[in-house]
This record gives sequence, structure tokens and C-alpha cells, in this order.
Amino acid sequence: MNQSVHNRLISFIWSIADDCLRDVYVRGKYRDVILPMVVLRRLDALLEPTKEVVMEELAFQRDEAGFTEWDETGLKDASGYVFYNTSEWTLQRLYDTATNSQQILQANFEDYLNGFSPNVKEIIEKFKLKSQIRHMATKDVLLDVLEKFTSPHINLTPFDKEDPDGRKLPPLSNLGMGYVFEELIRKFNEENNEEAGEHFTPREVIDLMTHIVFDPIKDQLPPVMTIYDPACGSGGMLTEAQNFIKDEEGAIKATGDVYLYGKEINDETYAICKSDMMIKGNNPENIRVGSTLSTDEFSGNTFDFMLSNPPYGKSWSTDLKYIKDGKEIIDPRFVISLKDYWGNAEEVDATPRSSDGQLLFLMEMVNKMKSTDQSPIGSRIASVHNGSSLFTGDAGGGESNIRRYIIENDLLDCIIQLPNNLFYNTGITTYIWVLSNAKTAERKGKVILIDASERYAKLRKNLGNKNCEFTPEHIKEIQEAYANFETLERAGEDGLAVKVFDNADFGYYKVTIDRPNRLKAQFTAERIADLRFDKSIREAMQWAYETYGEQVYTDLKSIEKELLDWCEKNELDLNAKKRKTLTNPATWKKQQDILNTATQLMEAIGTEEYNDYNVFLDLVNQELKKSKTKLSASEKNQILGAISWYDETAEKVIKKKQKLSGDKLDQLLHRLDCTEEQLSDYGYYPSGNKDEYIIYDNSSDLRDTENVPLVENIHDYFLREVQPHVAEAWIDLDKTKIGYEISFNKYFYQHKPLRPIEEVSAEILALEKENEGLIMDILSLA
Repeated sequence: MNQSVHNRLISFIWSIADDCLRDVYVRGKYRDVILPMVVLRRLDALLEPTKEVVMEELAFQRDEAGFTEWDETGLKDASGYVFYNTSEWTLQRLYDTATNSQQILQANFEDYLNGFSPNVKEIIEKFKLKSQIRHMATKDVLLDVLEKFTSPHINLTPFDKEDPDGRKLPPLSNLGMGYVFEELIRKFNEENNEEAGEHFTPREVIDLMTHIVFDPIKDQLPPVMTIYDPACGSGGMLTEAQNFIKDEEGAIKATGDVYLYGKEINDETYAICKSDMMIKGNNPENIRVGSTLSTDEFSGNTFDFMLSNPPYGKSWSTDLKYIKDGKEIIDPRFVISLKDYWGNAEEVDATPRSSDGQLLFLMEMVNKMKSTDQSPIGSRIASVHNGSSLFTGDAGGGESNIRRYIIENDLLDCIIQLPNNLFYNTGITTYIWVLSNAKTAERKGKVILIDASERYAKLRKNLGNKNCEFTPEHIKEIQEAYANFETLERAGEDGLAVKVFDNADFGYYKVTIDRPNRLKAQFTAERIADLRFDKSIREAMQWAYETYGEQVYTDLKSIEKELLDWCEKNELDLNAKKRKTLTNPATWKKQQDILNTATQLMEAIGTEEYNDYNVFLDLVNQELKKSKTKLSASEKNQILGAISWYDETAEKVIKKKQKLSGDKLDQLLHRLDCTEEQLSDYGYYPSGNKDEYIIYDNSSDLRDTENVPLVENIHDYFLREVQPHVAEAWIDLDKTKIGYEISFNKYFYQHKPLRPIEEVSAEILALEKENEGLIMDILSLA
């Protein structure tokens, strides 16, 4: 089907809504009628040629064989498809025999719908078509809609037809039918101002994906092939893949059997996908409806090939409860084993943030890959994603873990950057991820990145956001670049650019750099005054104390109501636990005791300012011991926190001193992979005493991180990039995490020098001349 036929068909169907439904439905509801009627007309057209044979088979089963339940196999054989209709009606006959009675037409129409096989009835149910038929009959537009869909001026059948004027109407292939349907969905979505995360994949993008997936192993295809799409939409990607490898005039001409599997959450697109499967003779039972993320529908199954364009930038919070129980991952598809910095294997979270679930679909496909023990070619995956999958998420986070798992297990083969505005309802940059678990020897341990963002042809007319496309030559060029597997410099501004990387090139260590805490300390009445209040409810406690004085300690119950009313009036965010704490006399007593202890310490130690916190802390400890005052760690920290502050001129705060010698020292040196002289770079400073090292308290406010490439030594990086600028910093290796990200912008950035000032000036003067001095006037230079 060429573009003009496609557009004409879309326009005709679109006009049905305006002609027949305008006064009956609001515009946003047109789709509820048009989409199911398109599918119904398509199925009806396919069954028309075998209608009589089906009715004969039905008569045989009912009258001669005496069946009370129909034999589906016989009816399917008679129809020639995996579906059938046993009613006496077709859409054409419904129209031809219709009278002015909408009630009779409605009854006949429902009889027609009830005659379909169960698999079609499910489609009708998903579309909620019967309720639409009743509504249209009530509003007297059912016959008008029927007339349009049975018009001799359109051809929704896969057969050649002629219109009443003798003009040839080309057949509508299954793939063409899919594109018509998707185009209608796009237009309806635009009408409703929807910004769905689902993006229909343009034909040429599917074409590129199928070439990349199948061409490299076209001579090794197994006799029975399975293809899976976990977000199959209307099934276009599945059927296109099947067409590509089975096409008798194509490059592969596979003779083996192909089985298609898919899952779709949207009822409408599920319905069209299932009808497509039936039309084409595929098993419609392999297409399931529901959320791929919440249910592992094909658990235990593995597939040879997987192609998908999952929704991106779309929340998966509704699936969250099926995947996580609190912080624990309960779906094994999204738990992976990775090694920490020290080489210890651990089970980690492989779930992205809840606002974007696209990488979960990729993990679903990774989970369904065939091992090379099952098939020499393993599994090959092509999946479309937006840019966030390449770099979103910090080291140790869900997204980074997924990328790390895929790359470290040598599954990532290639990523292709596509041009902007290639899709119908999004202009964002998209990428095709190609995964394989059976890479050839030259590709093992490597990833090829192809920047095809500048290779496109402009469309003469935009289709939604789509304003460009790949031509067959572009697809061939990209396919060749993928197959050649070698670096290619961009030729001209619109050329391809290709680079080959080692897997490790994408990884990095996120290294924590600590600096010593330097504190001054001083007891003053002002500094310790706030200890009277719990800091989490400080505002309310302070108001109560200033208003009621000592009554808060002697009769808190009597002011409880006023206190809570004040909190509510001042819109304090107090939950039940905080309200209970606020009105509990024990809270007030505890804070009063802390204040009293601090006051006693101040009287004993004095109000001198200490530049060495270590000395100050010793004095505090001595006084507490002397007065036999026992404080919990948190109570003691409250006091110390109130009377100390960071000052870069103060002495470093010592956390502890540690003896290190013999085996203990050797183990530490081996663990840190350093010499004894380098221990200070890891936070162990010689104290001056034999075998004794000082470990300083770190300042959380001064803590920083550095991303060190995996291929680089962390200590070398520290000496080169950190120590010259922050002399007293050290590396805390225990906090090191490993992350992966892929930055196309960095790898393919091309510097464009600014134009000379003379050239820019000449342009401005030329514009000035054109605008008759307007710029000079504006700039007050005339």
C-alpha cells in the first residue's frame, strides 16, 4: 500500500466520525466506535468469501451430526482462519436488509456479533462494542455508520476490488491494516491531547531492527523460531519480523516455523493485535492482555528473538506492589547478582525509579533469553529506548545496576542513535539497544555505538511529530556499519559516525573522598538553651514554654488542648507520633534533664572557647565520670552538637587511634592494595608512636565523590586529580560503588568553531540595510 492510498483510507475513515458521530459523541469518544468498527469490518471482509461453507458446516454439525456444541476445528477449517462466524449475517447483509427500524437493526447486529467464535468475542468485549451498538441504535446513527463501513469506495479486504466507477481499489495487507489502525490511534490521541508513553514504531525503524537482529545469523536460523514482544501494541513489530524472515522474495526466505508471542496492556491495541494474529493464521492464544511488569506471563519460556518498543517516561507505580514488598524485590526477574568493589557477590535491586519503567521491559527480555546450550545462536534482542536509559541513575541505583548487569555479562552488542522527530508522537532522541548472548569472537567484550542521528530524509508533510524517515539506503548503510564493526569517522554533517568500545569503557567507580572534621567548642548559656526542646518539635515546645513557663513540667495535661490547637492553627506538620511526643511529660522531663546536665558541665568546664575539640571532649568525659552522670549516646550528642561548630582553623577531630602491625597490617595493605607509606591516602595517619595510626572523624558536609573510570587505578586518579587540590583528603574505599553509563554526546561530540566576528558583523550590517536602519535606531547608534 503506497502512501497516497494509506492517506486516502485514513481520511475516509476519519470522515465517518465527523459525518455520523458528531452529534452523538464528544470528539474524544469517536475512537470508541471507529477503532472496533475498523477491526470488525476487516474480520468481516475476510470471512465473506467462505461464509456459505461455514454455514454448510454448521448445518452439518447441527442437523446431521446432532452436535449440541459446535466443533470449532471444523468451523475454522471451513472459514480458512482461526476464527469464524455462525450467524446468518455479514455487515453487508445487515446494511442491505436494514429498514428504518433501528431496533431490528440492533437486534440483527447483536445476533451477528454473537455468532463469532470465542476468540473474536473476546476482542468485541475488550472494545465494549455491544454497548456502542446499542448507543448508536438509540441515537439513530447505526445504519449511517454501517453504510460508511460497507461503502464500495473503500477496500478494507486483502483482495483486489473495484469501486462503482470501475476504479481499482488495492488490497489492504495485514501490515497495511496495522498501520491504518495505528495512524487512527495516533490521530485520536492527538484529538484527546494525550501524551501517552507509548509510541508507535515507524515502519522503517522496525525494518532497521529486523535487519540488525536477523541478518547476522540468517544462515543459522533454527527450524522453529519464537519471537516475543513484551509491549506488543497492535503487533506490528511481531508481524513485520515474521514477514521479514519468511518473505519468499526477501533476503532470508526462512522455511522454518515462526511463533509469535506478545503481551499488551491496552485493551484496544490488544484487540487489534489478536485480530491480526487470527487474520494471519498465527496462534492468537500467544497474545496475552495485561501488564507485563506485574505478571510474568511467559514464566519459564525463552525466546530466540525479541523486538520491542516499550513505553518510556511512563510511571510503573501501579505495578510496584507486584514487584516490591517494601524494599524487598519479590519478582525474580528484577533481582540480579553483582559483585561489590571487593569482589563479593550480592543480590541487588534491578528496578528503576517508579516514574519510568522502560528498563524493566528490557530486563523482562533479558530474563527470557535462551542460553547457548539451548540454541547456538542464543537470543537476540532489539529494543527502542529514550536517552534516559543510557545514563539515568547513580552508581548502585536500579538503572545503573541494570546497565552494569547487561554490560558485564557481555550482552550489549550495539546501540544506534536515531534521528529526532522520527516517531509520530514524540520528537525526543531515541536509541535502539541490540543485545546478544552469543556474540562472535571479534565482538566479545566490546560494544559498537552508531550515531545515525544525522542520517535521514525529510518528509514532504509531517505526520504528527514525525518529520523525517530512514530511506532503504540509510538502513543498508547502518546495517553495513553494524556488520563491519569498525570505527567510522563522520563524513560531512549528515554522515554516520561509528565507534567501538571495550565493555569496561562505560564503567566507573564512584569513590567517596572524605576530609577531616575540624570543630571548635564552647559552653555558653545561649548555645545550650535550645537543649530544652526536642528539635523535631522545637517550634511547638518553645511556644508552650514561653507561654506557660514551668507549667509545662508540672501540669502539661491542662494545656494540652491549647497546645494542639496552636499547632493546628499554625499549620505545623505534626503526625500522630509527634503529637504524642509533644504531649508526653516524659519528653519535657528528658529535655530538661539534658539541659540541666549541660548547665552542670558548663559550670564545671567554664565558657572558654576550645580550638581543639579532642581536648574539650576529654574534659566533658572526665566531668561526666566525676559526677557519675550517665547519658545515652544520643543525649550526649545533643549536648556536643549544641556547643560545637565547624571551623577550618580548628584542630582535626580524632575518631580513634588504632594499632596496626604484623598480619593485621598486612591484611589491611592487601585489602587496600597499597604500601604502608600510602596508608594516609586511605585515612590511616601515623600518630608518631610505633604501629599506631590515627583515624580522623570525617566531615559529612565536606564529603565529596569522584567518578573514576573502571580502566583507571583509583589511587593514581586520587594523586592526580584530588590531592593537589585538597591536601588532607583521603579515600574511603568501603563506600566505593560501581556504575555504568553511556554518553553518546561525549563520544560523538564535534567541536564547531565560532564564526569570525567580521562575518557576524557583515551579516548584521546586511540585515540593518534590509531593515532600513531599524537596528541602529533600537541600539541608539544612529
